[in-house]
Amino acid sequence: MQACSCGPACEIHVNYAPAQWSLSACPWLGVRILAFTRRSFFAAALASVTCALVRPALAWTQGVDTPVPAGLLRRALEALERHRDHIACRDVVGIADFSVPSCTPRLHLLRLSDLSVTSHLVAHGRGSDPAHTGWLARFSNEPRSYATSSGAYRTDGSYVGSHGDSMRLEGLDPTNSNAASRAIVVHGAWYVSPQMVSQHGMLGRSEGCFAVTQSSLDEILTRLGPGRLLYADKA
Repeated sequence: MQACSCGPACEIHVNYAPAQWSLSACPWLGVRILAFTRRSFFAAALASVTCALVRPALAWTQGVDTPVPAGLLRRALEALERHRDHIACRDVVGIADFSVPSCTPRLHLLRLSDLSVTSHLVAHGRGSDPAHTGWLARFSNEPRSYATSSGAYRTDGSYVGSHGDSMRLEGLDPTNSNAASRAIVVHGAWYVSPQMVSQHGMLGRSEGCFAVTQSSLDEILTRLGPGRLLYADKA
C-alpha cells in the first residue's frame, strides 16, 4: 500500500508491476512499454485514480441539483486536470462562486470521493465592490487593486499572521499570477459572520483575500490545504 502525502483520504492500493513489461506480456496495450519501474507505475496508478474521481464529478455536473452552478463546477474540475502537475492532493476542491452576493454561503468544498459539498461564507475584495453593494463587480490581478482575482489557486502552507491562522495561496493562472506577491491568502475575519449578514444584509470586504468566518476557518484550513485546488470565478 502507498499513501499520498495528503493523508488517509488519498490512500490508494497498488500491486506493483514487474520491473519490465514487454508487448508480448501485454498485447492488448498496442504499445511497447520498457523499463516500467515501480515509481513510474505508482505515478500512473495515481493519475488513473485522479481521473476516476474527476470523471464522475464531471458527469455529475449534468442535471443534478447542487449549490455549485454546473458550468462553474465543470471549469473548476477542468482546472484541476489542467494544473494536475501543481496540485498534489485531489480529494477535495474549493470553489468560490462570486456570481452570488456575499450574504450567501458561496465557498464550496467538494469532496470528489462521494461528491458531497459543504458551503461557507466568504468575502470578496473591496476593490471588486467599491460601492459596497455585497456583489462582486469585477476581478483584478493588479497590485494594490484590493480586488479578488479569478482563476485556479494552489493552497500552500498555513501560518499565523495579523489575521491569526491563515493559509497562503499560489495563483496558477494569468488572471491570478500576482496572488503570492499581493499576499492573497485565506484567513478568518470579524466582518464575515451570520451576524454581519443579519445586521447589514452583506459581509464586509477584504483587501483581496478569501476572508471567511472564524467558525469555518479550522474546517477550511484542514480540508483544503495544503496542495489542493481553490478555484474562484463567476458562474
